[in-house]
Amino acid sequence: MRRALTSLFLMMLISQAAIGQIDIHSHAITDGYMAAMKARGMEMDEGFPIPAWSVEAHMAFMDEAGIKTAVLTMPAPQPKGSDAPAVCRAWNEECARLKEKFPGRFLFCAALPLPDVDAAIAEAKYALEALGADGIKLASNAHGQYLGDEALEPLMSYLNQRKAVIITHPHKPSAVNDALIAAVPLASYEYLAETTRAILNMVAHDVLVRYPDLKVVVPHCGSFLPNGLPRFKVLMPVMVQQGYMKHVDVDANVSRLYFDLAGAATDDVIESLLTITTPDHILYGSDYPYVAPQALIGAKKSLESRLTTHGLAVEEVLSNNAAQLFGIFEKQ
Repeated sequence: MRRALTSLFLMMLISQAAIGQIDIHSHAITDGYMAAMKARGMEMDEGFPIPAWSVEAHMAFMDEAGIKTAVLTMPAPQPKGSDAPAVCRAWNEECARLKEKFPGRFLFCAALPLPDVDAAIAEAKYALEALGADGIKLASNAHGQYLGDEALEPLMSYLNQRKAVIITHPHKPSAVNDALIAAVPLASYEYLAETTRAILNMVAHDVLVRYPDLKVVVPHCGSFLPNGLPRFKVLMPVMVQQGYMKHVDVDANVSRLYFDLAGAATDDVIESLLTITTPDHILYGSDYPYVAPQALIGAKKSLESRLTTHGLAVEEVLSNNAAQLFGIFEKQ
């Protein structure tokens, strides 16, 4: 019996070592995507330039940082107009080719041409069933259509049937003061607020309880949710009493969320995040290529040295939690 347990333990160690570190939050800025943004004059829609990207530079960063696998998602802004389905299709097919060409180096979460829900469902089916996409990327809002919107119910139902991983990411709010974001970049505060309002809208509509097989990843250390959720809980009884909303089980919804550590994962931020989630739902993310590679490598080394002080195991946050989320253990 002891020998069998020892063998099982060794097999688990070998399996974990083979998996390597996983970056849950990175972006592929393909030539086709960049050309589409420039054609519509959207390359500055988020208030800052879309950075240059190449697969060679990305893998060089990964190798230096000690990252084996990166999960690719389409960056902001969200494609729009009549060509949005073609832009998303081209991006998804390019990422599928990268995944095939470089085995073990890349996973990808497919882009969908929202706010057209029918087209989004068709693309999700194609990406998940034909291209082997590892999940779906959803913007906080797609040109004003926020996560939690009733119009998204058919899409959420399909993704729930597929037990899909959903990577969420903030985009420019549907209404914003242009002078303000020119002075204070969106990424410094509004992206955090944008993520928070989108996830709270999902919670308010009980999306994560009604679709319990969705696995939703929240970016940037939980954004403002550690502060927003307690306030939401306090206000909810008043809103319910006055007929503005229905009661929802906030904790049940939040328990289904995962959180990446892209951004400023300071000690205070990590402790705050642990007030709303558990260690097995925390994942490493770099946000490559939006931050200089050397800065990301330094931040990653600092994070690794500090995780144990918060009761977090390095191998869990940087490898095993993401492997469990994407079913990599089962695929080996």
